[in-house]
Amino acid sequence: MRGVFLCTFTNMENNYQIFGIRTVIEAIQSGKTIDKVFVQKGLKGSLFQELEQLLKQDQINTSFVPVEKLNRLSKKNHQGVVANISPIEFHDLENLIMQTIESGDTPLFLLLDQLSDVRNFGAIIRTAECTGVHGIIIQKKGAAPVTADTVKTSAGAVFKVPICKVDHIKDAVFHMQASGIQVVAATEKTDQALYDVDFKNPTAIIMGSEGSGISPSILKVIDQKAKLPLLGEIASLNVSVACGAFLYEVVRQRIPS
Repeated sequence: MRGVFLCTFTNMENNYQIFGIRTVIEAIQSGKTIDKVFVQKGLKGSLFQELEQLLKQDQINTSFVPVEKLNRLSKKNHQGVVANISPIEFHDLENLIMQTIESGDTPLFLLLDQLSDVRNFGAIIRTAECTGVHGIIIQKKGAAPVTADTVKTSAGAVFKVPICKVDHIKDAVFHMQASGIQVVAATEKTDQALYDVDFKNPTAIIMGSEGSGISPSILKVIDQKAKLPLLGEIASLNVSVACGAFLYEVVRQRIPS
């Protein structure tokens, strides 16, 4: 039985969603950007095997879940498969870097290492648009997807700021460095204050995940580390707030005096 190629976007609360094995297969084959696929545990059959092969081939984020989970995600005849489709098209990182450099602007990029909360993601995108960020880079697996909550929290900025997906954030770091863009990590694991970094240079800022911050392997390859001064008793800021502070320091330094 063929699934119905249906996207839902109701009251800004649901993801763009499709369901049915054949539907998801067709979506993948047609080049749709699939954020995540939920598959019923124990699902079998030749059609499912075809889907499974495509999921592995395209390295699509997949979760095997009980049927009750799928029933909560969709009231339709999902056939054991529900997928979230991104409402945006993602950009190619190398092309975006090249276009930014050729435009004559001083590059400013944002790298998000395993950020998982969609509302934080949306808030960061909104601030990025307001501060002239040329692009945001996220990892294909483990990163917060672009959902209806992301769209809402970003106030529509998600449709204005180019977003790229890479296999590993470290790949993006190396691309930036090879293009003459300094990579600055926002981390408390340094003595250097944010205000001591020269952001007039082409810059990419890395923000870490809500729980564990920036991966140690990435901290080993970046150019500079910087931290915000914290004068209270709480040891950390919300990542979207910290990101805003970093981006507006860039704006402050780059505004002509």
